[in-house]
Amino acid sequence: MATGEFHKMHGLGNDFVIIDARAYPMEMSPARARHIADRKLGIGCDQLILLLPSDVADVAMRIFNSDGGEVEACGNASRCVIALLKKDLEIETKGGLISGRLSGNNVTVAMGEAKFDWQAIPLAFAMDSASMPLAWEELENPMAVNMGNPHAVFFVDDVNAVDLARLGPIIEHDSVFPERANVNVASIDGNEIHLNVWERAAGLTGACGTGACATAVAAIRQGKVQSPVIVHQSGGTLTIEWAPGEPVVMTGSATYVFTGQANWDDFG
Repeated sequence: MATGEFHKMHGLGNDFVIIDARAYPMEMSPARARHIADRKLGIGCDQLILLLPSDVADVAMRIFNSDGGEVEACGNASRCVIALLKKDLEIETKGGLISGRLSGNNVTVAMGEAKFDWQAIPLAFAMDSASMPLAWEELENPMAVNMGNPHAVFFVDDVNAVDLARLGPIIEHDSVFPERANVNVASIDGNEIHLNVWERAAGLTGACGTGACATAVAAIRQGKVQSPVIVHQSGGTLTIEWAPGEPVVMTGSATYVFTGQANWDDFG
């Protein structure tokens, strides 16, 4: 039987099943990832994280959403992996190399450089990514940012007045985003940001690390705040630092929940 160990962790309530496939080799498919992530029939998580050997970094990380789809980057998961392995790491992801270090009770992760070119987001056709000439009802002129995955960032007066549960999936699946988009709606309060996120393929989330990075970068780039900036989400708070041409640096908590054993053949 393909029995192995898994770890349950969360970053600000964004929860993960982490499997170190370097120690317990296993095959992963969208169907198996979906079954493991199922909260009634499986172990349950927002994302499944598979750790693998890497030729270019200390470890490689594959990220599967609860629908079984594989994505490029996850800031909260990156912090959890560093906390799990208890050492500073360079991590290979499909969105690029990231590096992180333990920082007291928190983890600091350099998430790579933000990308703004329309082809890097990607967008379906050329346009100004700093203020896209588009609107979805009251959500207008977002900034598009790629943080290893695509984000659309909207600034509004009252973040909680926006029905993101309704508008999020409409924007996510708009044809202007050929790889879909994470939808970030934010309000500014001094040098702090209040943020709600509709996460691509996952829905409303209490915390999105790459969303916090993308939103902070957009706010700094538009002169709304100065680095470092505090980003508040319903799951908790992150500190984001950024300067043009430099990696985006995120600091926040990572919480260990429990360890378990599973027979992966039971999950398809």
